[in-house]
Amino acid sequence: MKVRIKRIDKTLPLPIYETDGSVGFDILAREDVLVAPKEMAMVPSNLIVEVPEKYMLVVASRSSTPSKKGISPPHGFGIIDHDYCGEKDEIKVLVYNFKETPVEIKRGEKIAQGVFVRIDKFEWQESDEIFKESRGGFGSTGGYGQ
Repeated sequence: MKVRIKRIDKTLPLPIYETDGSVGFDILAREDVLVAPKEMAMVPSNLIVEVPEKYMLVVASRSSTPSKKGISPPHGFGIIDHDYCGEKDEIKVLVYNFKETPVEIKRGEKIAQGVFVRIDKFEWQESDEIFKESRGGFGSTGGYGQ
């Protein structure tokens, strides 16, 4: 499947999948950004992506970025909807600096990764009863809150 993409700065490369097994592609910083200690900053990605209908683009931290740079998306990841693709809809990566010192992000540096995920929308069927047994707890099966 081909996806339409616009680079704001054409001197930066198009995103690539680094290996045949990669599910995510690297997202680069369009400009230098200094992230103050314990603060958040928006890093422009240089990309406007026309996400196909029935898909979303997930923007997530690269696995090495938190340990190497001390930054990560504060909410875990961002979701880019298929209708966020106007002329001024550049994807921006929100990052939080966990360090006690400023973190410098350089133009062209890999700051996040993007993954396309197929989605479906569902209709609600309200019910006064649910016929499954409760497993209890907060979270998955860890028993939190019991």
